[in-house]
Amino acid sequence: MIKLQKSTFLDEMATKEKLCAFIMRSDQLSMGDECKRFEEVFSAKQGRRYAVFVNSGSSANLILIQALLNLCRLKKGDIVGVSALTWATNIMPIIQLGLVPYLIDCEIDTLNVSPNTLAVALAAEPGIRCIFLTNTLGLSDDIYAIRDICIEREVLLLEDNCEALGSVVAGRLLGNFGLASTFSFFVGHHLSAIEGGMVCTDDEELYEQVVMCRAHGWDRNLTKAAQERLRKKNGVDDFYAKYTFYDLGYNVRATEINGFIGGLQLAYLDHIVEARFDNFIRLNGVINGNNNLTTIRHDHMDIVSSFAIPVIMAEGVDVNKFKVIFSEADVEIRPMIAGNMGMQPFYRKYVKGGAAQPNADYIHRNGFYFGNNPELTDDELVLLADLLTH
Repeated sequence: MIKLQKSTFLDEMATKEKLCAFIMRSDQLSMGDECKRFEEVFSAKQGRRYAVFVNSGSSANLILIQALLNLCRLKKGDIVGVSALTWATNIMPIIQLGLVPYLIDCEIDTLNVSPNTLAVALAAEPGIRCIFLTNTLGLSDDIYAIRDICIEREVLLLEDNCEALGSVVAGRLLGNFGLASTFSFFVGHHLSAIEGGMVCTDDEELYEQVVMCRAHGWDRNLTKAAQERLRKKNGVDDFYAKYTFYDLGYNVRATEINGFIGGLQLAYLDHIVEARFDNFIRLNGVINGNNNLTTIRHDHMDIVSSFAIPVIMAEGVDVNKFKVIFSEADVEIRPMIAGNMGMQPFYRKYVKGGAAQPNADYIHRNGFYFGNNPELTDDELVLLADLLTH
């Protein structure tokens, strides 16, 4: 069977051996120096000033939104534009924290929000205060133009980059276009720490607030200068500072185990991205030659760090035919992420109204994806290419 992913980690046995040795020699496994080191090397690799490591990409989304509320850059009731084709925990924190999601349609040939679909959304709902953009499956539309629209309209731009670690558009890594971005290191993602997530930003005030949101709203993990500033402002002495909580927060800390694995796996990231991109180019080329399928447009991108290979039917083609073909070949497939989020039961329960998303609807009903990972063999790639010729 060709599964969505083959291994827990790249170079799995060597990683497990190093992990076992690390556990045996460690005095502390709760969040500490390994997590800090991973933050430092990841922020350097991503090219952002700050990175905050947490227990999942979903938690990264949650505390980013909470931090913006704590800073009053967002307020309860604000409308947040979100990609219609995305994952549930990109939208759930918006609802949970008293904001209002507004679904923005995607383009079928990029799977992503475009300047055109964003303009349509802003015309229909001019009260949109923030855009939480999902860089879907490692792809992007014209994100430079999207950034410019957000700057012009004074709309906060955030990126959920959990599926696009390593993708590059016109010399810039995805995840570096907005105020902040989130990443996932779940076992099925580009870089596995088993579980884990990251918030990245260049904004010092936001960084400090995210650090506090990660652990209870206290100041223990801030710099000494930031601690002194907070304590002086709030009249807190050093004794009571240990149990002083400055704003709303959670406990979404990662462990030293996750931090250690993340640091090990980061050394493989260039290889991981290169292999995923090569696979994508090879298989999307086959799709391009099949009139039954829709080609994914990526000529504006330098690197597609492909999370998975999207298969979208051309108009009038029965998607069930291809589902059967892949199933009979023992290839694991999934819906296109969670499809159009407007069709999800939780969304219909909590959000009323909003515009139609015809392109996300089409992808929901006429598409699926199969796994792309750096461990696919040439024989497997030949098989997958053959399945795409039907």
